[in-house]
Order: sequence, then C-alpha cells, then structure tokens
Amino acid sequence: MAISPEPHIGRFAAPLSLRTADGEISPRRLQLLAALSRSGSISGAAKAVGMSYKAAWDAVDAMNNLAGAALVDARHGGRGGGGAALTEAGQRLVQDHQRLQALQQAFLDQLNDAGDLGDSLAMLRRITMRTSARNALHGVVDSIRQGAVTCEINMRLAGEELLHAIVTRESAEELELQQGSEVQALIKASWIILTAPDANTASSARNRLCGRISRITPGEVNAEVVLELSGGQTLAATITRQSLDDMQLQPGAECCALIKASHVIIGVTE
Repeated sequence: MAISPEPHIGRFAAPLSLRTADGEISPRRLQLLAALSRSGSISGAAKAVGMSYKAAWDAVDAMNNLAGAALVDARHGGRGGGGAALTEAGQRLVQDHQRLQALQQAFLDQLNDAGDLGDSLAMLRRITMRTSARNALHGVVDSIRQGAVTCEINMRLAGEELLHAIVTRESAEELELQQGSEVQALIKASWIILTAPDANTASSARNRLCGRISRITPGEVNAEVVLELSGGQTLAATITRQSLDDMQLQPGAECCALIKASHVIIGVTE
C-alpha cells in the first residue's frame, strides 16, 4: 500500500514568517510554538511570549488552520486539566525555525558590518505591505488613552498632524502598542468626507486633516480626490461626481478630510 506524502506545510519567507497558500504565520506565532514545546501548556506559552490566554488559543487555532497540517495538539483545561503538545510537524517546524533564526542572525551581522541599513530595511518593510485600504499612512504612537473596552490611539504623522484611532483594548495588547511604536494607519477612501478648509460644519469625526489637492481622477459616478498633507504623505478620498461638481474642487485647491476615529485601522510590522 502506497504511503501518502506528508501535506506541504508552506515555505519560509523573511523575516522568518511561514507563508502558506491560505495566509501567513507570523514570527510571533512561531515563537508561541517554541514556547509550547517548552511549557506543554497554552497558558504557560502565552505568558512566555506576552500573549493573553485567549489570543494564544486563537493563534493556535489559526496556525492549525493555515498550515494544512495540525501543528499543536491542545485541549482546554477542565477537571482533568488542560495541556498542549506539538505534533511531529510542529516539532519539525520549531527546529527549522531555530536553525533559520541562526542563519538570519548571521546574515544581519554581515549587514551591520556593511553599514547602518536599519532605516532602509524598515522602509522596505513598510512599502511592501499590501492592503485593500486605499490609504496607508506611516506614523508614530504619540499617546494612548485607555478605556474599559477600547483605547484611543493618537499617532503623529510625518507633518506633525495627529491622527486618532479607536481600537479594542485586546487589539492594542495584541499589537503591543505603546508610546513611540511605529504604526501604519489604514483608511479606506470611501470612509473619508471632504470639506472646505473654512467650513464651520459641526461633525462627529474625530480627525480633520487638511492639505492641497494634488490630483483628481473623475469618473461617471464617482471621483477620486488626492490630498497632499503637510508632511508629504497623500490621502485619497472617493466622493460622488455630483459632490465633486457641487464643491467645485480643482487641483491646487485647499481641502480638508474628515475621518471617524473608528474608521482608522492600525497595523504594525512584526
């Protein structure tokens, strides 16, 4: 009887993420696997890598789903207690990950010997990020205001503008957000409302970013209006063609964008 080949788990891609046909297993989740091999429990591994217990369970479920082969055999605690163990595929993955970490460190040591490339490498990570959101703005967390369920994340953009986002406390902890963290703000173009800079209309939108219109791409129904902000970053908004005509928007004119804080999605580079 022929033995079926083992399922293809995926391939590694720098920086030590595991890319599968269905998604990517992040380095932090790979660290969770290594911690699981040492602790033998979800709670112990979660504490070791700084995850919440729920986030660790979610990560284990996601990894088992994404890999195409079970990496972790885990059970919830109960009268008999809970535990977790890596499958053979999971153990092999952890071993390969550790070897690749050593190779990556040797590679980075060579890069450091060649000069300070840290800024360029960080920029490469940012510009290669792919997202369905039309706008991706780079910023630094200026402050965090915590609530019982949600947090207000205040980030400073390149032109010193402040952009405010509302995320759940769980998301803030999962992303390890803190003052000084580099983040990307993702904003869909359809979520942006444009207004004249001298308009005094009251609005519930927490964010008001003003700039100069750099280009307009009109369509039969909708139009895309691109604002250049003071720091050089651009912000694209999709509005109706009727609104474009009514507001008499033209390239070179000043305009402001209104954005609800709940419509700003925070992303980080692992």
